[in-house]
Amino acid sequence: MMNSHNQQLSLLSLSLALLLLSGLRVEARLQHHATSYQKLFVFGDSYVDTGNTRIDQPGSWKNPYGITFPGKPAGRFSDGRVLTDYIAKFLGLKSPLPYKFRKLIPQNLKYGMNFAYGGTGVFDTSSKNPNMTIQIDFFKQLLKENVYTASDLSKSVALVSVAGNDYNFYLARNGSIQGFPSFIASVVNQTATNLLRIQSLGVKKIVVDGLQPLGCLPGSTASLSFQKCNSTFNDLVLLHNNLLNQAVTRLNQQTKKQTTFIVLDLYDSFLSVLNHPSSNNIKDAFKPCCVGIISQYFCGSVDENNVKKYKVCDHPKSAFFWDLLHPTQAGWLAVYNELQTTKALQQIRY
Repeated sequence: MMNSHNQQLSLLSLSLALLLLSGLRVEARLQHHATSYQKLFVFGDSYVDTGNTRIDQPGSWKNPYGITFPGKPAGRFSDGRVLTDYIAKFLGLKSPLPYKFRKLIPQNLKYGMNFAYGGTGVFDTSSKNPNMTIQIDFFKQLLKENVYTASDLSKSVALVSVAGNDYNFYLARNGSIQGFPSFIASVVNQTATNLLRIQSLGVKKIVVDGLQPLGCLPGSTASLSFQKCNSTFNDLVLLHNNLLNQAVTRLNQQTKKQTTFIVLDLYDSFLSVLNHPSSNNIKDAFKPCCVGIISQYFCGSVDENNVKKYKVCDHPKSAFFWDLLHPTQAGWLAVYNELQTTKALQQIRY
């Protein structure tokens, strides 16, 4: 049997070993972050907006948006976190500050900035919010004001998410299906121009979302009783994504680096979750959680007496879609988990 003196020595050795081990872990973590990126700049639409859209506009700032996180409406088009939050987490950063709060919370400028606005596209859409060209103008102005330096940008990543609203607006203006392919080409060309412009301002890695399967969004599947995707829309999305991949390959060839521009495959990630919902703890794959009580109302609608005209499902944490267009926090987490198995997400770090 061990005497008390030996016992104390053993406990001391164990404590020191644990202390050393935890120190190494901290050091490893610090080394990891020392070589990783320190700022995230975000451009695009409601899939990545974390609070820029105005409070008087529909969605994001209205109940019941934000009920899962942070527990009240906070400018995200979901019941909780969105893609931006998960990409920031992947980079070991806090979610970057929405542009409109830059003067209110200046201490958070160090994580980067989010210029994305719900409803926007690479071109003008029905939204009055700034399109992507204007969002990049905002960024350029901050650089001119020395809010961010060249050294900041050398340790930065940009996340770009656009185009779904361009296509919705094209259809809303009665654009023809025959004319769609050439419109898609113009959207992708403008996107490539925007990506090159962000790079020319000094950002080292630019991650652009491939387009999600628009034919699987509840707005498209409502007429199919939320049972299956609209293949016509998805075929057009595949054309967009093929052209985008080609454009990004060309940009990388021009810049002589293979991983300056990276495409995140939202199409396959969405489909993977929708086709295997249970393995992602999703019970309701196609049916939106929050909907208007009749077709003229939407998630968050109230009448003139402020009486709510929407209903929310019992378990948002097991639904993939929050409203007619946007995933729930659980949906985004499932998509993020799928993205983590792809090469693209790993390439951001190197």
